[in-house]
Amino acid sequence: MESLLEQQRRLHEERERSMESMVKEILQKKSTHNEQINSDHRLKMIRDNYMTVSDKLHDLYTDKDGLRKEEIQALSGPNEFQEFYHRLKQIRDFHKRHPNEVAMPISSEFQKFDIARENPTEDETVYVEFRDEEGYGRYLDLHHCYDKYINLKNIEKIDYLTYLTVFDRLFDIPKDSKNAEYKRYLLSLISYLKEFCNKVMPLADLDEEFEKVDVEFVDQWETGTFPGWPKEQAGALSHAGAHLDLSAFSSPEELASLGLDRLKSALQALGLKCGGTLEERSKRLFHTKGKSLESLEISVFVKAKSHGKGTKKDSAEKQRDIGLLEAKAYRLSELVGEQRVATRENVQRKQARTEAEREDEDEILSEDDSDDDEDTDIPYNPKNLPLGWDGKPIPYWLYKLHGLNITYSCEICGNQTYRGPKAFQRHFAEWRHAHGMRCLGIPNTAHFANVTEIADAKALWAKLQEKNQKQRWQPEEDEEFEDSIGNVLNRKTYEDMKKEGIL
Repeated sequence: MESLLEQQRRLHEERERSMESMVKEILQKKSTHNEQINSDHRLKMIRDNYMTVSDKLHDLYTDKDGLRKEEIQALSGPNEFQEFYHRLKQIRDFHKRHPNEVAMPISSEFQKFDIARENPTEDETVYVEFRDEEGYGRYLDLHHCYDKYINLKNIEKIDYLTYLTVFDRLFDIPKDSKNAEYKRYLLSLISYLKEFCNKVMPLADLDEEFEKVDVEFVDQWETGTFPGWPKEQAGALSHAGAHLDLSAFSSPEELASLGLDRLKSALQALGLKCGGTLEERSKRLFHTKGKSLESLEISVFVKAKSHGKGTKKDSAEKQRDIGLLEAKAYRLSELVGEQRVATRENVQRKQARTEAEREDEDEILSEDDSDDDEDTDIPYNPKNLPLGWDGKPIPYWLYKLHGLNITYSCEICGNQTYRGPKAFQRHFAEWRHAHGMRCLGIPNTAHFANVTEIADAKALWAKLQEKNQKQRWQPEEDEEFEDSIGNVLNRKTYEDMKKEGIL
């Protein structure tokens, strides 16, 4: 039997190896989406093992039964050699009884993770299973939730693409439609989103997220700021949603002027008895002014049992439960925001294709999944062509067509090199060139288009300043005077002629 101290040593070793394996897993570069998902699940397995081992060590060090203390005393007591030979005899006896016993080192368990990490394409371990529609965690599959949504009462019928956009806009759904069927729909939606988050983000702590949701929900619910559930008023009529405001009436006689039908509709909105004469109805309705439904006598309701305080309280609790489910759905929809956008684009792309094109796309995707190792290799690019959107070099004819074989250098930008005339012309309006011109103390105007040398820019700026100086208004030359005969002279000529007495 393994001693407690040996158990401690083994658990410490396993704990350190787990930490080392987690560091390697985090530092390993993941080139594809599938590798990232598998790596996160391996990391979660190692982390869970680390936490389990730590709990066992904590229990051993706590030593509630005192066995560890007794073992230490036996090894450090006066008969330590006797204890040593006794344990040695136990080991020998064990190997005599089991001569072919092979001891598996702890390192062998972590070697499996190292092999899977270094050769991701050869790893056949199924860490998580996705539906076909989910594309190994790239997209959402909300068809089941969509079917439940369109079967709700008083809900606008929309297509699946629109549902992907509005499924988290629960505050737009009328409050009257949020019944037991709606609650089942919410539970189904939350169940799927939670399951998807656990598969795509295994390291995320959803329990902690839900705890934050609970705290935020309580504050919003009490203040009436939670979306779709405004705080109800304290008055009886406003509490029940009636449209008749009693504040404008000071007596039952004034209410009687509204007529039998209007009083009947107001009483029905409150759930009160609506029979009797005009005076009885007006008195019964006026009696509710400034009071809450709970303070009214049970006998004035149509069905006393169905309007008791307990039923109102139960209804409020049901509404609060539905609101809490909505808050959780909001948070989960935020977590899967990236996959939601990708799903919408994927559905739009599929709807625009024929059946044959969709089959071809599925074949291409399956080939891409099987050839991930080829995609991760450095592409063959002897001519150093720019890479396209797929990470591969663009065709050479396209390279020549856009003039990308021609390079332009700009001294003002710090000798930055630009490929092609399009990029060169565009850079004059970009921040780098504007910053270089600002450092030279020259405004980046249209006069300096296609100027890349610092000397040329300074010379042109000096020339422009000189030209502007000449165009500037000068009083001696531009100010005009008129003599007694009517001749128009400039200021300098006029003053000279005046001094000579010619005028």
